[in-house]
Amino acid sequence: MSNATGTSRLAFVSDTWVIARRGLLHLRRQPEMLTDATIQPIMFVLLFAYVFGGAIAVPGGGSYREFLMGGIFAQTIVFGCFGVALALAHDRGSGAIDRFHSLPIARSTVLSGHAVASLIKSLLPIVLMSIAGLVVGWRIHGGVLNAIAGYGLMIAFSFAMIWVGVLLASLVRSPEGVQGIAFVAIFPITFVASTFVPTNTLPGVLRTFAEWNPVTAFSGALRNLFGNPGGVPPTDGPWSLTHPVAYALIWTVGIIVVCAPIAVALYRRSISS
Repeated sequence: MSNATGTSRLAFVSDTWVIARRGLLHLRRQPEMLTDATIQPIMFVLLFAYVFGGAIAVPGGGSYREFLMGGIFAQTIVFGCFGVALALAHDRGSGAIDRFHSLPIARSTVLSGHAVASLIKSLLPIVLMSIAGLVVGWRIHGGVLNAIAGYGLMIAFSFAMIWVGVLLASLVRSPEGVQGIAFVAIFPITFVASTFVPTNTLPGVLRTFAEWNPVTAFSGALRNLFGNPGGVPPTDGPWSLTHPVAYALIWTVGIIVVCAPIAVALYRRSISS
């Protein structure tokens, strides 16, 4: 029994990598698919650093360009859910999903393969944003262990957003529908937060929403771990702001625990209907 279980696990890992490798090879053949993970984050870094940098004051002082990077990292990683959703939608529309299911592999390997490929892809914009940030003056002041923790948090949050993308692809079958709903639902969330401006500059209800927005916590956690301006938690205010790292981790785990099983169940139902 144990040998059979071990063999099935090895087969699952092997099949998962086959699907993931296919997704990565598509990038080499269609490099334009990487524009949202390469050109867009660099454009945002340069645009906000040089166009808006002189007009926005950072709470407690410090360089806005260093304050900016935590928000740029957070926004780009949240947008990463688009990638896996679009990839699954394209595979469904082209009939690739049906061909995969005709093979002697577990159906769940299609999702796990897309998830692994998307996680690997998410490393590219993180690296490119780090380089662009260094060019415009961003530096890490929080020490080696905190820097490792910051990048680890980015990878973990990227994995959580992948399952949001799978959930989206299970609900919306066309790439056009994915793009439309994703931008309407997700784009505003990344702006009504401390991604580009401090939350205390927002009025009333928007400020309250921003204070409890997980994107705000994620941005603040990265600023805190990297030792950047705006990273010192306030002594008063909501718990989400005074404990940004803990709040970001709670959201990371919560998204995975809630979205992953629902996404898998909806995906199975959608392909069997």
